[in-house]
Amino acid sequence: MLKKIQRATASSPEGTRGLVRGMLACAAQNIAFMLPTSLLYALVRDLMAGGAAGRTAFYVCGCVACFALILLTTWFQYNGTYFTTYQESGIRRLTLAERLRRLPLSFFGKRDLADLTSTIMADCEVLEKTCSHFIPGLFGSLISTVLIALGLFLFDWRMALAALWVIPVSAAIVLCSYRVQDRVQSRTMAVKMTCADGIQEYIESIRDLKASNAEQGYLGGLSRKIRAVEKQTIAAELTNAVFVTSAGTVLKLGIASVALTGSVLLLSGRIDVLTLFLFLLVASRLYDPMQGALQNLAAVIAMRTNVARMNEILEYPIQTGSEQLSNQGCDIVFDHVGFAYNSGETVLKDVSFTAKQGQVTALVGPSGGGKTTVSRLAARFWDYQKGSITVGGMDVSKIDPEKLMSLYSIVFQDVTLFDNTILENIRLGRKDATDEEVLAAAKLANCDEFAEKLPDKWNTDIGENGCALSGGERQRISIARAFLKDAPIILLDEATASLDVENETLIQTALSRLIRNKTVLIIAHRMRTVAGADEIVVLADGVVAEQGSPNELYAKNGLYTHMVDLQNGSQSWSI
Repeated sequence: MLKKIQRATASSPEGTRGLVRGMLACAAQNIAFMLPTSLLYALVRDLMAGGAAGRTAFYVCGCVACFALILLTTWFQYNGTYFTTYQESGIRRLTLAERLRRLPLSFFGKRDLADLTSTIMADCEVLEKTCSHFIPGLFGSLISTVLIALGLFLFDWRMALAALWVIPVSAAIVLCSYRVQDRVQSRTMAVKMTCADGIQEYIESIRDLKASNAEQGYLGGLSRKIRAVEKQTIAAELTNAVFVTSAGTVLKLGIASVALTGSVLLLSGRIDVLTLFLFLLVASRLYDPMQGALQNLAAVIAMRTNVARMNEILEYPIQTGSEQLSNQGCDIVFDHVGFAYNSGETVLKDVSFTAKQGQVTALVGPSGGGKTTVSRLAARFWDYQKGSITVGGMDVSKIDPEKLMSLYSIVFQDVTLFDNTILENIRLGRKDATDEEVLAAAKLANCDEFAEKLPDKWNTDIGENGCALSGGERQRISIARAFLKDAPIILLDEATASLDVENETLIQTALSRLIRNKTVLIIAHRMRTVAGADEIVVLADGVVAEQGSPNELYAKNGLYTHMVDLQNGSQSWSI
């Protein structure tokens, strides 16, 4: 049962146990609120019997006891629902973030940034409110109602039926709405995600929109997305209200049913006035928590969409493997590797080559030929589907991704920097590095050329994603990280694409010092960048079209020759 609750609420084991405690606390609170009714019944009975005067102390103590029990159960209910839920909300967000850290990059091709951010923040917020305000109250009401119903049946089964028949009918009305609720909530979530994507896209592309004088047109489309969210949210609320209001109307018939049935039984002499009075008292208190329970039930049903989005992350298979590295050297060997993305698009069909330790292996070829995919597979960002990839004879698919990553220093084409100092952004390559080691790596990457000119030099904050720096400066910081990590394998994905000729030459000189006894895999479009490589692998249409040294390939007059000649010819172009 706990496992089912855990999955239904995307909670941790401790959070699930806390939720159950909250349910029981709510049930105890509801029963405590019914105790004054029993005390009032006893008082009326004694008044009618003429013996109330001698039991004053009993009723005073009873009132104090009821107040104490209500106070105590309310305290347990508050702690068991709100405090526990808020703690669990933090655990849930951290669990989702930790799970995302361990997921393969293939997952992120299915969910964009706005979608994932919404799951961690908005979906968790919905679940937080549901688990604190709705679920404990719902199940607490059900538990207390069952216990009270048993007592009523023991007292008089006919009046109990008159009081309780409306509860299952009302619950059935709300439960029958779950399919409709699922569809409505799915549509609501879809328009919200479309709107969030549009807002994020607008913020990220505002410069290009202004430059193209297209800002007003884009904002018009964004306004329509926002209005669609408003319209769909209203529709969702109305749908919920139709079922809850209908159920609540049926529930209100309970008091009339008790009064009518009681009157008939009283007139026929089968019950006394005191019994009718008792059931009217109970009915006046019984339906209030059930009215709230019906609203809570509708909210719990609506929560299923948010939970499903969380469970998609929590249940997505993670990459696992051995924690022990068994490689002998760092030669990277691709042996008849095939790979296709989730979209079904085949990127690599049959790729075989060896990137040897101590050499620079360059991957070149037309766009879409699979160059970047090859580097990602080598570092196990994705898992290949055919063939094998080994590092020093060690199958990369059988090694834990984080452990495998200790062998790699990677410079991506798209540089990611953090809103921190230059020094700390470079230190990301090795967190325990001293300032002297960071500075040495930075100078190898020629970062000192611009850092020394900044107001606070190396301690200058560079803004979100390095917005205070140029593209070439940002890329040099990324290269400095790779120098600092000093891993035996270096992957460079268009690492010099944003550098001018002078800085590109300086970086290549630094790389030549760095690659001794290391495996270097470079992806480049500029033929000048790879002119000094030991081995060039030309990828086209998912296969190795050509392979060899630069001179050998140029002499073959094939695809590599064609690419070199095209770029040489473009250098003579002028305006």
